[in-house]
Amino acid sequence: MNILGISGSLRQASFNTALLHAAQEVAPAGMNIVIHRLHELPLFDQDVEEQGDPAPVAAFKEAIDRADGILLACPEYNGGITGVLKNAVDWASRIGKSRQVAALTGKMVCIVGASPGITGTVRAQDQLRLVLRRAGARTEPQGDVLVFQAHTKIIEGRLADERTREALGRHLQGFADRLAAAAKEL
Repeated sequence: MNILGISGSLRQASFNTALLHAAQEVAPAGMNIVIHRLHELPLFDQDVEEQGDPAPVAAFKEAIDRADGILLACPEYNGGITGVLKNAVDWASRIGKSRQVAALTGKMVCIVGASPGITGTVRAQDQLRLVLRRAGARTEPQGDVLVFQAHTKIIEGRLADERTREALGRHLQGFADRLAAAAKEL
């Protein structure tokens, strides 16, 4: 089971990128999580898209195509999703010149998030689910992983809080189960 991990933060010491690394460590057997960085994606511009997807966009869409599912680590900035993450969804929701369907169409997405605040990333995750549904993606499982006060749980880039690691592992198992069930439906 190949999962594409995407952090909605560009920050080197990002709590959400650390959460993806923790996901790699606690993923259920048979789940391989590969992290794709968004640093090279240009801002979405339909004029650029009409000339053909830039190489970083084409590579991003191909990575989505190869993945069985997507794991999005969603920060919360000012009560909402980051521009970085929204931009990535905008590119992946577009068909472009050389595709039959958008990369996100029908793709199953699991959302997690970490924030120093006391509510985690609840507002951003709710907004992201709406945007993803509009883009044709499926968000599963429905439960939340909201790592609140992340600065007390992620120490030196590592998720050190055992209860949070266990919750993340259970969430990923639920995602794996849902992906397996969806594959059987096909």
